[in-house]
Amino acid sequence: MRHLLTTASALLLVLFNQAAYSETLTPERIYSSPSLAGETLRSPAISPDGQLITFLKGKQDDYERLDLWAYDIASGKSRMLFDSAELHGGDENLSDEEKARRERLRLKGSGIISYQWSPSGNAILFPLAGDIYYWPLGKKSAEKIIATEAFETDVKFSPKGNYISYVREQNLYVYNIAEKQEIAITQAGGGAVKFGMAEFVAQEEMKRMTGYWWSPDETKIAFTKVDESPVEEVSRSEIYAKEIKTIQQRYPFAGKNNVLIELGIIELKNRKFQWVNLGDNKDIYLARAKWTQNSDVLSYQIQSRDQKELSLKTVTWPSLEQKTILTETSQTWLNLHEDLHYLSAQPQFLWASERDGFKHIYLFNNSGELLKQLTSGDWVIDTIEHVDETNGWVYFTGRMTTPVEKHLYRVSMADGSIEKISRRSGYHEIEFAQKGNAYIDNFSTINSPPQWSLHSNEGKRIAWLAQNKVDADHPLQPYLKNWIKPKFGNIKTDDGTKLYYRLYKPAGFKANKQYPVIVYLYGGPRAQLVTNRWTRLDPQYFAQQGYAVFTIDNRGSYHRGKAFEDPIYRAMGSIEVDDQITGVKFLHTLPWVDKKRIGVHGHSYGGYMTLMAMFKAPEYFSAGVSGAPVTDWRLYDTHYTERYMGTPEQDKEAYEQSSVLTYATGLKGPLLIYHGMADDNVLFKNSTMLYTLLQDNNLPFFVMDYPGKKHSIRGKKTQMHRLNMIRNFFDLHFKR
Repeated sequence: MRHLLTTASALLLVLFNQAAYSETLTPERIYSSPSLAGETLRSPAISPDGQLITFLKGKQDDYERLDLWAYDIASGKSRMLFDSAELHGGDENLSDEEKARRERLRLKGSGIISYQWSPSGNAILFPLAGDIYYWPLGKKSAEKIIATEAFETDVKFSPKGNYISYVREQNLYVYNIAEKQEIAITQAGGGAVKFGMAEFVAQEEMKRMTGYWWSPDETKIAFTKVDESPVEEVSRSEIYAKEIKTIQQRYPFAGKNNVLIELGIIELKNRKFQWVNLGDNKDIYLARAKWTQNSDVLSYQIQSRDQKELSLKTVTWPSLEQKTILTETSQTWLNLHEDLHYLSAQPQFLWASERDGFKHIYLFNNSGELLKQLTSGDWVIDTIEHVDETNGWVYFTGRMTTPVEKHLYRVSMADGSIEKISRRSGYHEIEFAQKGNAYIDNFSTINSPPQWSLHSNEGKRIAWLAQNKVDADHPLQPYLKNWIKPKFGNIKTDDGTKLYYRLYKPAGFKANKQYPVIVYLYGGPRAQLVTNRWTRLDPQYFAQQGYAVFTIDNRGSYHRGKAFEDPIYRAMGSIEVDDQITGVKFLHTLPWVDKKRIGVHGHSYGGYMTLMAMFKAPEYFSAGVSGAPVTDWRLYDTHYTERYMGTPEQDKEAYEQSSVLTYATGLKGPLLIYHGMADDNVLFKNSTMLYTLLQDNNLPFFVMDYPGKKHSIRGKKTQMHRLNMIRNFFDLHFKR
């Protein structure tokens, strides 16, 4: 007991010790404004006429509140189009639906957080504070065309720009711009029934953020009806600083009921409506929907509950005749994607598939006959970025030369030849112009913050949108003297699998001295940390405080092909930990690493991995900080969990073996757990169950819970506190 009290007292004494480091990073500086990354743009887009580039940007003193800007390509000058604070002053009282939607989209900030060009390029549409603004180019100001007490979400232009559509209070609406008339497409939404909206798992796990789709000629809308009544309703507490809210949430726990979903089509002119027959089996996922070149033919994707089968189907209006165009199958699971592109000049479509073990591009005719595979090899594409049908090129981003960098390529639809378009080593995120003659490149490396530039489709740079050069005036400049450049490398597991790592040496490194290490990880599927791109500054910060910081992407993580992912099937928390141990064994070969001072830290799946590492391999990991962890996969949602783990009923042993709770009594070293007390994704219950188990077994640990915070633990002050806390925890146990 004396040891426990002494340790706790020591933690309290150092927890908020703000040591001054000249020209080194601090949490206060990392999360202050302006951003250390310098000029930061969001959502850049080239106008349909190719004259303007619009983007969102915060003011120098407020990177949290975003405004709409434009860059004139001819003059090379930028100007603010709309100051969000002038359009709407004061706080934004977001609806619960909008809060959840932004959490699912990982959208930070306030003000104008999204916008859309009209198809003709003569107007811009954007939501703000729950209302809808419409700005015809040339007008002095934007008009608030929809202003209600309720909150409008999922706002879109129709394909020809004659209508605006949106969801309000669980019903779908259309606004006729010319006639200034609102039309209620549905009126029965409310309670457990939602029209035109994506359900929880569609948003969080399938990345389908919408529940309605316009036909190309804007004569019809396909939309969903979601009935959440079969989903288990749980009461949970959201604990805030000044109040406790009891929330009734329908959460689809693994193995339990999902929503019932229907798909309908309505013809706007005569309001004729019909439901699409999705089959007798109602326990399925509507993964995607998209109209073909023909405005009478809608395609949609049905994924089986076990996610081993995905069917692309079409339904023809008004007969509702259906065809199955293609079916993908897997022995483990199928990854969803957005890479379905219908060609306008031919009855053909492009499709991405992992059928050969790696994600590649295929060309089919509209009957589902495979015409050719356009890309191949032991590497993956990321996304189809643009299709130039006139010249026969498909532009895509991918990892052809190395998985740690993302580049732009194009492949010929005629002969399959591939050309690399991006030229600088690093990470390229691409946004093409509608006409395909130019693209915006968001480029960065691990040591250089993002730069935005305009390029021709051949790759030649036309103009800088934000060169963001780290000169004497750049906010990063004072910190370059102590900047630590990490090393990238790879090691092999015992069975010969190559694992990529990133290693920061500690500040003031001396080869004859031994240093503590923080293994900074995530480790989960559909994610990758070891990339040559600008990223969050936590690893840099820890390195500047005297820690080596090591990250390795274990099997199960993304962009390495399906064979690299599949070992976690029915075995989460197993091979991932083995690969992290392989990384630690590599660290043991470095004479300057102190084997007794190797800690581990991660958030979300990284929090889960931290616990599994601490409980299953205490001989390798001597201290850990776990953020918002899943502790038992029975507490997480259907679509994510069952994809990798099956169901608790059919795969009980797999769930037991993947649960943190099974191994918790193996805790040997100091452990800190933090969690948001209003988390609606990884429910707070995950941590409280672990707290109870550790307490019942008289195992000491530390806790920091954040009132009112969701899964991402957002907020500048909270993030400062979190980072200070983590550093002080490791200082307490590792610093001599």
